[in-house]
Amino acid sequence: MFFNAITLLGGLAMFLYGMRMMSGGLKSSASGTLKTIMEKVTNSPINAFLLGVAVTAIIQSSTATIVITSGLVAAGIISLRQSLGIIIGANVGTTVTGQIIRLLDIDGSAGSVLQFFKPSTLAPIALIVGIILIMFCKFKRSDTIGTIAMGFGILFSGLMNMTGAVSSLTDTPLMQSLFTGLGNNHVIGYLTGAGVAFVLQSSSATVGILQAFSVSGDLTFKAIYAVITGIYLGDCVTTAIVCSIGAKADQRRVGIVNILFNLSETVLVLIGVNIFHAVGLLDKIWEMPVNSGVIANTNTVFNLTCAILLLPMVGVYEKLSKRIVKDDPVAVDKYAEKLAALNPAFFATPALALRSCYDILKESLSISLHSINKALGMIEKYDPEVYKEIDEEEDTVDELTDRLSDYMVQLSPHIKEDYHVKILDEYYKVVTEFERLSDHALNLAMCARSLEEDHISFSDPGLQELAVVRDLLNRIFNNTTSAFEKRDVAAARHIEPLEEVMDDMVNALNDNHLARLRAGTCNIHAGTVFLDILSNIERISDVCSNIGIAVIARANPEVANLAHSYISSLHQGRDAGYNREYEAAHEEFFGRIKKD
Repeated sequence: MFFNAITLLGGLAMFLYGMRMMSGGLKSSASGTLKTIMEKVTNSPINAFLLGVAVTAIIQSSTATIVITSGLVAAGIISLRQSLGIIIGANVGTTVTGQIIRLLDIDGSAGSVLQFFKPSTLAPIALIVGIILIMFCKFKRSDTIGTIAMGFGILFSGLMNMTGAVSSLTDTPLMQSLFTGLGNNHVIGYLTGAGVAFVLQSSSATVGILQAFSVSGDLTFKAIYAVITGIYLGDCVTTAIVCSIGAKADQRRVGIVNILFNLSETVLVLIGVNIFHAVGLLDKIWEMPVNSGVIANTNTVFNLTCAILLLPMVGVYEKLSKRIVKDDPVAVDKYAEKLAALNPAFFATPALALRSCYDILKESLSISLHSINKALGMIEKYDPEVYKEIDEEEDTVDELTDRLSDYMVQLSPHIKEDYHVKILDEYYKVVTEFERLSDHALNLAMCARSLEEDHISFSDPGLQELAVVRDLLNRIFNNTTSAFEKRDVAAARHIEPLEEVMDDMVNALNDNHLARLRAGTCNIHAGTVFLDILSNIERISDVCSNIGIAVIARANPEVANLAHSYISSLHQGRDAGYNREYEAAHEEFFGRIKKD
């Protein structure tokens, strides 16, 4: 008995692996096309139902179909109501696997054509074809098709091992008591089906195991119908869990609807079967031994009948799911009023429209600069809550930028006055610069998180250097804010000499860092993060320089087309005012760097 049990479990392992292999190949070959088709689902529950049947029959996994559907709901491509028909159809489509496995019933006396479809013939053929496609063929999708064929062959090989082992175990007292228990106690049968389906996470696999056990000839209809009914609930619980992980309300509702449908199906089947048995309609098959074909047909009939009866109730399921899963809490959007001011009605009055643009830009700049300072503050003391804030603020700036960019594109044809054209040109230039600042803030936050996760810190000289750099950066920020918010051209001109000092500072600190590495006072990992921080700070100062140039160009249009030449002339020492500011800032900030 022990060795037969080992053979049974080995066959089960092959069966499950083969099913997974075949399903994976089918999904990889068709998932893109299937997703496109699912996106085009209509509002008709019947069409959605048929789509669910077809998709699940192709990819051999109701869980995969429902999870894909959940993703489409989350993306807003289909509504929760549209998804309900697909869910019900997926539960019917999963019965196709059982219809394939019923090939086990083909006996040795069948004709030559039917003999070809016996698992003992199909399995080796599929394995041979699969290995040839994988190892020797190089055409497109040969690996995928070969994987499907190999999975099919392994699945049937596992089934044959299971049926052979079951045949040997049939006469043992343990198996006899198992079959008797399933037939006499429907609660045990129901719990067995639910438990096995939950553990295996596959209704198809559980039905397949039941079909393998049917070769014993001891399984009767009264024993298997409760097991099949239990399978429905056991499988859908796992699907609901998968749909709920980190999901929005409507995604979670998809999983809840699947549970509600399967609960309804369970109640209908149990009530229906017991009523039919009570009035004598099932007397002929009640004690009849079943084969894999009867099990497959029973599973299909149960699912299809319940789907037909319950499909008109999709509206009820939708309402129940919304009562069970409440709407996600709506975050208070403090920018809603400013975004609402991006109103196309203002196009007729460009000054109002441009003022709305300015308000959004001012907010974006403020958020980005504060995020950078919060990120730099985490280098010495990391805070996961602050990291989360910076991440959310980066998303906010992205959203503000996208909305504002679209609005300015629509506004552009309505701008006629030269003065307004200059303002819009400035806004076009700075909107993406503000977004880049928030990106760099998140990069700096990631550097701080890396230090925390790897339990490393900077040397005291490194921290002192970063403190000086941060002060210089805040000087640049103050001028950048004044330049943009107050249209302060003088403040804009102060940015470039400070940015040039920052470039010199970053180069000098890179050299200092390399010296510490050679001296062994700094480790390589910490040094890599240090250089990454300096790189982001240098780019931030470059962005501020671009903002300053945009403000200057608005006041001096000749600079707009000659920005590169303008900056080059400053760096070459042709502007006395620039030279004085650069030298003063250089002396001030470099004088604070301690010598190693």
